[in-house]
Amino acid sequence: MPSEGHRSESRGVSELSSILAARGEAVTRCLDRLLPPVEGPRGRVVAAMRYSALSGGKRLRPFLVIESARLFDVAPEAALECAAAVEMVHCYSLIHDDLPAMDDSDLRRGRPTVHRAFDEATAILAGDGLLTEAFAVLADPRCHPDPAVRTALIAGLAAAAGAAGMVGGQMIDISPQRADLDLDGITGLQRLKTGALITFSCEAGAILGGADAAARQALRAYAEDLGLAFQIIDDLLDYESTPEELGKPTGQDAVLGKATFVGQLGRAGARSRAEALVERACAQLEIFAEKAKLLEETARFVLERRT
Repeated sequence: MPSEGHRSESRGVSELSSILAARGEAVTRCLDRLLPPVEGPRGRVVAAMRYSALSGGKRLRPFLVIESARLFDVAPEAALECAAAVEMVHCYSLIHDDLPAMDDSDLRRGRPTVHRAFDEATAILAGDGLLTEAFAVLADPRCHPDPAVRTALIAGLAAAAGAAGMVGGQMIDISPQRADLDLDGITGLQRLKTGALITFSCEAGAILGGADAAARQALRAYAEDLGLAFQIIDDLLDYESTPEELGKPTGQDAVLGKATFVGQLGRAGARSRAEALVERACAQLEIFAEKAKLLEETARFVLERRT
């Protein structure tokens, strides 16, 4: 994986996109190595796991693991397995979110969702497989030689993925009361459903790097605001983009009657809120000085994304 270093001048969108893509390709290679081979009686579920995990995507969460770890001089290669584990959990959540019992979506990352490409039962098991495989990766000494670090990573990911994080957020998201949420309620929901794993991604880098409490808190605050900004832009894209651009259906929030940031604030108000969150997120990185330049640029890049 190439090392770009940190520098004072800002990168352009195309250069940052190239760095994100390079990190994403490294994560994909790592996922390909870590996931089981497609063979024997279990081959169908493994094929579904691989179909989801190796299908590309933004790879934002593993990127945040790698770049947060770099703040503490952890080489990108040393953070790769942890980053891949985080992406496994993200992919599991997408598989389950797309199920007929959840969002009932037919398209993800520009191709049929797992339950459409395989079947519903296989999709459920593939999600389960990716979730549990992530913890196996974190428990392996190849992820980190120190058992205490591995334990901290496992505990942190479990908290982010469970009822106090993603699962809890998804429960609120599919509840009948979702349509009646006010702005505070939507914010709370998205801090769990979307924000919890983004926040853990930055915390994981700090854990790998042996960061002190102040550094960990700064990264947590950065990630919490970044996660909300990311979701607000996602809401805007649901209104403004096409399925071809996004690689998934658009207009779904309105069809499902979900309260969103755009519905509460309007498009201009939602974008203004996202911009304010990004500014606040970047301010949290000041303690890292120039080392955090790429994380700062990533936050601003979120505002410009079209997928």
